[in-house]
Amino acid sequence: MDYLTGKLLIATPELADPNFFRTVSLIFHHTDEGAAGVVLNRPSNTCIGRVWEELDSKHEQQPIHVGGPVDGPLMALHTSLVFGESTILDGVLLSLTQQNLAQLVRQTKHDVKIFSGYAGWGIGQLESEIDAGGWLTLDCEPEDVFDTPEEIWKLACEKVGHEIMFSTSSLNLDSVDPLAN
Repeated sequence: MDYLTGKLLIATPELADPNFFRTVSLIFHHTDEGAAGVVLNRPSNTCIGRVWEELDSKHEQQPIHVGGPVDGPLMALHTSLVFGESTILDGVLLSLTQQNLAQLVRQTKHDVKIFSGYAGWGIGQLESEIDAGGWLTLDCEPEDVFDTPEEIWKLACEKVGHEIMFSTSSLNLDSVDPLAN
């Protein structure tokens, strides 16, 4: 089994769950026991400055993102090696502790994205949803994580389109009859 930690999931129209309509998620944990990730392009109406009072930081007006439908602690994806608790992919780290989160939102040097909640899948659930066509997977670059929600969706769609157009699929174009359209 190929684990998807550090990969992007792009929701397709076949995915019936409205929590993931037009979403791009980053998988931060995937094993035989299940998977967990966060939705990268679903900002909430709550800004970081409302949660951390007396905050004077470039992150103050940044929204807290809805990471998924599962309640959980606040967590951060960021680029700071000092406050990283685990590496998700080269250049992107995850932090969950209150102390590290407080330090991350106060610093101005590194990119930070704060999430409330996450997406979780039980044993074999994510693989079944992928096999059913609910998700497309893509490699992730650090800039994919920290872009605006609109840009994340746009770039993911462009990458998916590129993958579809230039993949080495098993489709035999010699057998396609253009007059059948």
